Amino acid sequence: MTAAGQELPSQDLPPQGLHTHVLDTLGLSITAGECPPGSVLRTDELAQRFDVSRTVIREVIRVLESMRLVESRRRVGVTVRPIEEWNVYDPRVIRWRLAGADRPRQLRSLTVLRSAIEPVAAGLAARNATAEQCAELTACALGMVATSRGQRLEEYLRHDIAFHRVVLTASGNEMFARLGDVVAAILTGRTHHQVMFEDPDPAAVTLHVQVAEAVREGDAARAEAITREIAVGALAELDVLAPERPR
Repeated sequence: MTAAGQELPSQDLPPQGLHTHVLDTLGLSITAGECPPGSVLRTDELAQRFDVSRTVIREVIRVLESMRLVESRRRVGVTVRPIEEWNVYDPRVIRWRLAGADRPRQLRSLTVLRSAIEPVAAGLAARNATAEQCAELTACALGMVATSRGQRLEEYLRHDIAFHRVVLTASGNEMFARLGDVVAAILTGRTHHQVMFEDPDPAAVTLHVQVAEAVREGDAARAEAITREIAVGALAELDVLAPERPR
């Protein structure tokens, strides 16, 4: 079942599409709490439920195990792990969690993570970025400006993701660089779940241009400070667009 409680039809899907369908459906169910920690998933029952071979189910289970969402136990079956053990940095886990009812809390958690990492990465980028990376960062920022009006959020998203990937990579820190997919999943989730204004905040767009300028000029303190300002603004947007509900 999906987080909305509805299962998509699986008939006539190609093999790879079938695998993705089963993986997404189970991933959504687990991350939404429909299969709570300790739940046992039986391979035979899953094969019957999705009308697929046990081979497909085993492949899906292996992927879920790699994300630490489940573990296989002999004579028990496939058991859902506690949330504390999940690989919450996996972009697919992020996507599934953002599709669930706990989206506001998840978005806030992810945005706080970004606010802790990206300003430091921007400061490092000002020290380490190559001429090519500076040019790419400027092009991404100008692309954001060009698509920030007329409700062109999908086009804007592409430039936004590219901008933040360049910042993380240009930092010269391979750990930061590996977070590019995480940030891409966050930005994509915000856009696809309408946790964005119809047109991006003009002030935020301008700040991205200023970050590119600071990186190009080698001004690490300014690059870090402006990126922190972007993060603060993103948290403020969540207060308006996705307020966290009391537990």
